[in-house]
Amino acid sequence: MGEFAGKSDSEIEQWIKNHEAKGATSSPFYRELLEERARRTQLKHALNMERSLVHLKDVAIRQKYTTYGELAKASGVEWSIARHQMNGSGGHLDRLLELCYARGLPLLTAICVNQNRLEEGELDEKALSGFVAAARRIGLSVTDARAFHHQSRDLCWSWGREQRGTSS
Repeated sequence: MGEFAGKSDSEIEQWIKNHEAKGATSSPFYRELLEERARRTQLKHALNMERSLVHLKDVAIRQKYTTYGELAKASGVEWSIARHQMNGSGGHLDRLLELCYARGLPLLTAICVNQNRLEEGELDEKALSGFVAAARRIGLSVTDARAFHHQSRDLCWSWGREQRGTSS
């Protein structure tokens, strides 16, 4: 991304915030900005965005849920280190959700849950709140958080089934 070479992290952040404030999150340039921010974040964090996306895509294709710990393992990072980079505004999950959006993928982070919720595939309240906040930041409309999460999961499963159909 040569066009961003002379831009500081704070300039990239400001451009992103400006797009979000104007409701211009469907702009191709906004998607490029998200990609650039993710690339820069990757340089500072142990968790690997691309490995995480590969893991989430694989899980969606297999129609399963995964855990935050498994996501860390996909990057070869111990949970004790990964947990501090995983959540919160600007954390690994936020950046992954943004990358999914930028690349036209379903919000694959919808199928990543706490270990104790793996069977049911539900996000706990804190995780749900973070998921919805990130979705709203990129311009998605959310009125019912739980219903939005379920709809997002369903889109992951649908996408995963389509991928199985195209790879055989």
